[in-house]
Amino acid sequence: MKMFRLIAEAEAKVHGTTVEKIHFHEVGAVDSIVDIVGAAICLDYLNVNKVMASTVELGGGFVKCAHGTMPVPAPATLEILRGIPVRTGTVDKETTTPTGAAILAANVDAFDDQNTMTVQKTGYGIGHRHLEIPNILRVYLGTADESPNPEALQTHQALEMSCNIDDMNPEYYEDIMERLLEAGADEVYITPVVMKKTRPASLLTILCSTDRDQQMARLIFQHTSTLGLRRKKVEKSELNRKMEKKNTRLGEVRVKTGYLDGKPLKTKPEYEDCKRIAREKGLSLQEVMRAITDDIS
Repeated sequence: MKMFRLIAEAEAKVHGTTVEKIHFHEVGAVDSIVDIVGAAICLDYLNVNKVMASTVELGGGFVKCAHGTMPVPAPATLEILRGIPVRTGTVDKETTTPTGAAILAANVDAFDDQNTMTVQKTGYGIGHRHLEIPNILRVYLGTADESPNPEALQTHQALEMSCNIDDMNPEYYEDIMERLLEAGADEVYITPVVMKKTRPASLLTILCSTDRDQQMARLIFQHTSTLGLRRKKVEKSELNRKMEKKNTRLGEVRVKTGYLDGKPLKTKPEYEDCKRIAREKGLSLQEVMRAITDDIS
């Protein structure tokens, strides 16, 4: 039911209507129903205590649907995957549908490309479409070490990219920030600066992994007015983190915990989950945040 609910809410939002009035289109087809019910049966049968997944690959290009030709990823797919790490463009086809996105968003406890476990069994699902990469979904069943890394901090190389912009409509900043975050940027922020002739401008800064250099640069040049871009490698230190789903008096929320020296230091509920609950229950965001923080502390 949660998987269907996620799709219904996403379809309602992108169509500008309510959940009660939306039509499921392709998601209501038999194969999509089988996918969702089958996933629920599978998870119930496996009886695992945690589901982990890698960053979600969305693909690229265009897809034909009930409303005509749409860009990949479909609007509903992006809406369902809000707050979840994604990447795009590995192939010029749709690789994650709204149905697949809902299965992941409803059931995965943690998204991380560096999950470690002792594998016991492996299963493969093979798609019919021929792609440049193997069209395969692979699932591992195993045991994982749940104890946080005892090291005080994780330190790794990151890339900081920036540019000064003084000739672009400020309305465009939201679009480029969303594009960069969807493409895998860790942080995107804008700082007011003053340039030559006391001209007010904006400093656009992106922090990302070093392997996303070209992808980020292309997006910046395509969607901003800048003609140049600075980049430098930096060391990024961060707390060991774990994302878990918690049951609270207001419903299920994702909770992020930061660990220092193997001990929990900071715990915070996911903002998007709190905002959703606030709107569903007619409460203020402050009330929801306080109640959920009390429940998880």
